[in-house]
Amino acid sequence: MRAARFHEYGGVENLVIEQAPDPHPGPGEIRVRVAAASVNPIDWKLRTGALREMLPLEPPAIPGRDAAGVVDEIGDGVREVSIGDRVFGLGGITGASAELVILSAWAHTPANWTDEQAAGAALASVTAMRGLNALGPLTGRTLLIEGAAGGVGSAGVEIAAARGATVIGTASERNHEFLTSLGAVPTTYGPGLAQRLTALAPHGVDIALDTAASGSLEDIVAITGDPTRVATVADHAGGQRLGTHVVNAENDSDLLSEAAELGRQGHYTPSIEQTYPLKAIADAHAHAERGRTRGKIVILI
Repeated sequence: MRAARFHEYGGVENLVIEQAPDPHPGPGEIRVRVAAASVNPIDWKLRTGALREMLPLEPPAIPGRDAAGVVDEIGDGVREVSIGDRVFGLGGITGASAELVILSAWAHTPANWTDEQAAGAALASVTAMRGLNALGPLTGRTLLIEGAAGGVGSAGVEIAAARGATVIGTASERNHEFLTSLGAVPTTYGPGLAQRLTALAPHGVDIALDTAASGSLEDIVAITGDPTRVATVADHAGGQRLGTHVVNAENDSDLLSEAAELGRQGHYTPSIEQTYPLKAIADAHAHAERGRTRGKIVILI
């Protein structure tokens, strides 16, 4: 199969397109012929070696955590999916930026999603939902999402709104119209946030989800009044220090199915900022490393 790989840690110039061995699914896994894969912060952090102590790799490695496409091989014990089904989902911490990928968690792709949208959905929606689930029921509560225009944040806005929350999202001013279109009340991040929130939510902010690791976690805890009313998917060290919920993504087919059902109902449509062909994956990674991505960056295979 054709794949993007890197043979040593380093910059985007280490990404090459080359032939790699075809993978095959083990028990409980499926193989997907990839239509599109997304670019997530973990991809370039793994490539640069920033996570080598926590998540060491044995190069050559194929970047990519989530993908969408068509099932073409099924492992032992797998039920409720057939060859030819459109699916999206999650595999290992690497492997998705290739013509074939092994998934261990997946859901059927809603008919109203493009392959690009499906590719951008898996890691973002699972991460957002695990953060939101840590905060308890959302109906009738006012939720602050820090970093609401990013991949996880934008998914969180739509999912929380569908669950009945009033959502306030922080983002740069250029993304305020985008947040409004998703169903959030936008505001800027940074100094003065508490005062801005007082004007937007006179009765207070009940709970908060941090997706940005912008250094604001202590302020957000003060705004909600209780660290257990705050979840972070980004600032693990700060969350542990302050006593907030600290959440990681997991390969969870149930959460993916919930995201897919919200998609079918029109309540969640993954936002794609830009797509790149596989041969331009270095440009896609460079784009992601600059930060301030609106929604997701997707690789077309």
